[in-house]
Amino acid sequence: MIFLSILFFITSILYSSVGFGGGSTYLALLLLWNIPYTIFPIIALVCNIAVVSGNSINYIRHGHFNIKLLAPYLLGSIPFAYLGGSLVIEKHIFEIILFIVLLIAGILLLLNFKFYGDETKPFKNIPLYISTTIGSILGLVSGIVGIGGGIFLGPILFLLQAGKPRDIATSASLFILINSISGVIGQFQKNHVAAEILDYWFLIVCVIIGGQIGNYLNLKILPSKILAALTAILVLFVALRMGIRIF
Repeated sequence: MIFLSILFFITSILYSSVGFGGGSTYLALLLLWNIPYTIFPIIALVCNIAVVSGNSINYIRHGHFNIKLLAPYLLGSIPFAYLGGSLVIEKHIFEIILFIVLLIAGILLLLNFKFYGDETKPFKNIPLYISTTIGSILGLVSGIVGIGGGIFLGPILFLLQAGKPRDIATSASLFILINSISGVIGQFQKNHVAAEILDYWFLIVCVIIGGQIGNYLNLKILPSKILAALTAILVLFVALRMGIRIF
């Protein structure tokens, strides 16, 4: 479990550095370590919450919160994240969905990493029906798989040119936080495993520390473009490992 803890720590640093929680990669790592299938979505969601809570506070303190940007996506996502979290799916189907999620997320990040940190790029107002529809789809997928969905929302907002980079990072963090909470509630509708989660407290501690380091790197030290590129490489690497395991 020491090596797993180190991987969780590294994952939380890279993901939090671009406003994400790391849920998709936590899930893949838990699968590769053969953690019981019934509990690892909840572990990943709790780790998400632990990481992006710090992210959200730090970004908001630095003046990057844009409620008009975030609200329509949350409006669509919250009920569907709960619905997705309450659904029961077979482990093999879950693994395939997670592989697809990681692959798409990694590609989106790789295509968009150059826009991270570009505060000069103009942005557009997205129609309400488009943003709520996107939010609903991301919320459903997030709830089913056990992620927050920000790893999709961030690159999509960059593609749509919907806001400034730091505002997008803040929105992705808050999107993950709120969807993860909704997803956890949905997960608890089908699993009664609160006691078992406590056995993995050390993973939560690792991601809390890693999340603060990653957020500091983003705000104070390394360029966001480099951090986003490294995160994309990590996501694609984990997707490759998942694909080898499945196929």
